[in-house]
Amino acid sequence: MKPLLPPVIVNGATIDPGRIAAEAQNHPAPKGKPGHAWRAAARALAVRELLLQEARAQGIAADPAELAPGQWETEDEAMIRALLERAIRPDPVDDAALARIHAAHPDRFRAPSLYEAAHILFAAAPDDAEARSRARSNAEAVLAEITAQPRRFAELAARHSACSSRTSGGVLGQLSAGDTVPEFEAALASMQEGALSLVETRYGLHVIRLDARARGEVLPLDAVLPRLREAQEKAAWARASRDYVQGLIAGAEILGVSFEDGAGR
Repeated sequence: MKPLLPPVIVNGATIDPGRIAAEAQNHPAPKGKPGHAWRAAARALAVRELLLQEARAQGIAADPAELAPGQWETEDEAMIRALLERAIRPDPVDDAALARIHAAHPDRFRAPSLYEAAHILFAAAPDDAEARSRARSNAEAVLAEITAQPRRFAELAARHSACSSRTSGGVLGQLSAGDTVPEFEAALASMQEGALSLVETRYGLHVIRLDARARGEVLPLDAVLPRLREAQEKAAWARASRDYVQGLIAGAEILGVSFEDGAGR
């Protein structure tokens, strides 16, 4: 028989267990450990209840805003939004500090690099261990042939590749950030021009040849400042809202779930 979960009570208000169970569907948990999802859901709803209690205590009223055409906030969501707009005062963003970040970490602000590459794909589904093993064996054999006779790349691509690029000798043309899956892109970024590499992705095994690379230039501060400022403003708001919620939690009586170690109490 499963043990009963403790009731979650926030300043005397009990949260409906059915709401916690429903909210738990939105919180992933390790396999076989549904308690993690329940605790995450209980904490989320406890914070929501705290915010609503504070909004009511301050006499806040707000009209629901339209989030998208035909999609509106609930009254509770509107109250919480209005409370946070009133209560949270994030630290202002300092453009001089952003300029120092840009100067100290220039590689974070490069334009995307461009690559010219070719590949031979040995297709295998991610969850098919036998097909993966077979694809790796075939890819290693073909890589050995190309290493010994580099001029045979196009011939072997036409014969073995499961990609439509086989009709052009495996040549993929010019690639930039986002044109390929992350595993493939990471391999290109780490290779030297003219090098060969064996890379595993969600599609299977690839024999990759990097023909050329043009490294992106560092973007000037003026070009990245709006994006930097927006990121810092979001981070400052997140810090301020987190501190505000922590203050509410510290002053509340919350039973049934802990905000310290995730364990119920």
